[in-house]
Amino acid sequence: MYNFSRKTAEEIQQGALSKIFPLRTPHDTWLFIAPHDDDLIIGCGLLLQAAKDAGINTDSVIVSDGSMGYCTKEQKKNIGKIRKNETCAAFQLLGLKEPVWLDYPDTRLSLYSGRYPAKKKDSCAVMGFSGLQNSLTYFMRKSCPSRIFVPAGTDLHPDHKTVHAETMISLFHSQGQIWPELGEPLAFCPEVYESAVYCDFASSPDIKLETDSRALEKKLSAIKAWASQAQIESLVNNIRKSGAVEYFRTFPFNLYAPDHYRKIF
Repeated sequence: MYNFSRKTAEEIQQGALSKIFPLRTPHDTWLFIAPHDDDLIIGCGLLLQAAKDAGINTDSVIVSDGSMGYCTKEQKKNIGKIRKNETCAAFQLLGLKEPVWLDYPDTRLSLYSGRYPAKKKDSCAVMGFSGLQNSLTYFMRKSCPSRIFVPAGTDLHPDHKTVHAETMISLFHSQGQIWPELGEPLAFCPEVYESAVYCDFASSPDIKLETDSRALEKKLSAIKAWASQAQIESLVNNIRKSGAVEYFRTFPFNLYAPDHYRKIF
């Protein structure tokens, strides 16, 4: 049982997923974008289960290769492969399809902002170009999501800040005619939501998901699949202590229009 609440200026709406997230197309797809593999389940493990049970198609994109996430000397050379195997196990446990890895270098995502001609043997290349905006625009157009979920831009980790910023400008690109080789422009603008991983939101979240202990245990079991990630133990303990609840913040993706300010003068 998944109980959703949405706080508006006038009221608190409560109900099932279909009430808080009504269908925007006959077959909605939700796109989850994460800087690192474990961010998805830490921030959205309950929501992913709720979406799956409601018949919502979910696509997941993991931006980094996880190569800096080693906690022992023995892991250093092959931590990326270890984490991919752990991620597959976590997703299988939740009944989710395998994510897409962009494989940008972990902890250095800011160096790959924008779009630029790809070099030879660039594993991140799409249509002869590389860079986060190239990759994210391509996958947004390919997924055609009705909703996008991404870790909050206020998160402590610099990779999270970069992915948040690049997601927003890529969402702008994906709706326009720019870079036609990356696919057809989106037919409409997806709704955007932030999840929390390392720290609080910039302002109070407006969406709450509560469920039962069974869903929480599945989420915790999935997180445990990342046995190599000893450094996230405090985050896991916080999730266990807080119980079967997740919060999300609707991100105000509003393009500038002078009319927004006409009435204040």
